Amino acid sequence: MSRARTDVELVEQANTAFYEAVERGDFEELSVLWLDDEISCVHPGWPVLSGRGEVLRSYALIMANTEYIQFFLTDVKVTVLGDTALVVCTENTLSGGPAEEAGELGPLVGQLIVATNVFRRTEDGWKLWSHHGSPVLTENGEEEDDETPA
Repeated sequence: MSRARTDVELVEQANTAFYEAVERGDFEELSVLWLDDEISCVHPGWPVLSGRGEVLRSYALIMANTEYIQFFLTDVKVTVLGDTALVVCTENTLSGGPAEEAGELGPLVGQLIVATNVFRRTEDGWKLWSHHGSPVLTENGEEEDDETPA
C-alpha cells in the first residue's frame, strides 16, 4: 500500500518537474525527463509528433519563441498501473511572446488546456512517454460578461 502511494508521489514530482523545466526554458532538464525510445507529443493545434528528435525539437522551438510561460495545474489526477502512470490535468497557462520593443514583455495570453501525460518507470525514475495537450473551448471568458443572455 505504501509503495502505491510512493509511486503516485514520484509521478507527481516527475509531472511537476516537466512543467517547471518548460517554465524555466531549461532544455537540458526537459530532455532528461523524456524516455530515450519511442515517445510522442501533441501540442494544442499541432499534428502528432513522434520520436525523440521531433518531440524535443518542438520544445526547443517553443522555448525559443516564448519569452514567458507559467502553468497553474488544476484537476490533477494520477493513476499508476504497474510500470505505467497516467496523469490528467488542466493546464491554466499564461504566456507571452517577444515584445515589440527590447526590454519589455510581450502581450500575455491565458489559455486553458487539458493535458494527458503518460509516464513509464525506468531505472532512473519516472520518464515521460507521451504528452497530449488539447485546448478547452468554452463559452466562459471575458466576452461572456458583455454578451450575457437576457
